[in-house]
Amino acid sequence: MTHSGPFPARLTEGYRSFLGDRFPREKGRYESLAEQGQSPEIMVIGCCDSRVSPEVIFDASPGELFVVRNVANLVPPYETGGEYHGTSAALEFAVQALRVKHIVILGHARCGGVRAFADDTAPLSPGDFIGRWMTLIAPAAERLGPRQGSLDEYVGKLELAAIEHSLRNLMTFPCVRILVERGKLQLHGAFFGVASGVLMVRNPETGEFEPAVADMPERISTIRCG
Repeated sequence: MTHSGPFPARLTEGYRSFLGDRFPREKGRYESLAEQGQSPEIMVIGCCDSRVSPEVIFDASPGELFVVRNVANLVPPYETGGEYHGTSAALEFAVQALRVKHIVILGHARCGGVRAFADDTAPLSPGDFIGRWMTLIAPAAERLGPRQGSLDEYVGKLELAAIEHSLRNLMTFPCVRILVERGKLQLHGAFFGVASGVLMVRNPETGEFEPAVADMPERISTIRCG
């Protein structure tokens, strides 16, 4: 068996910091989680983009969030064909085993996956997987209509439309739809501005994305979401 090399020094250094600071502060919580298991009430489906960590954005402690991340924070529609269903399996576990009360689709600005779909001349990679995965966004693009304005403007609109599409796809899962209709599960859309730090949440009545908090710090409130 061959190995590619030594474990990354950055991770070892980060782990030492964790042992010296956060773990001692939350040792009791970790012990409780180990003995009793996890029971998060919130599932977050986010993008695997390294700039958009749900645990960091929501300042979450261990055991608070059940997080699934994939390219462009997409939820595929319910179907049982094919072979592997990572996001669907995690969704099933969160809803049926953990019995989460909320599912949040967390999109973000400057999403490479969405841009790759919108700009056929600039694929993310020469591989086979990303392009096929991103075809999941095609129905959202169809609802959005022909591109108008600049590519950046279109990508921004498509990022929000993709969140809406994933919320629709969530409702194709029987286990989700039944609990939503019974009032035991709520679905949410959210959008994080990487450069600004502004979090927008979807208003369920209007479908519009609005600031999550009204009292933004002055140094942040003057920055556009993006």
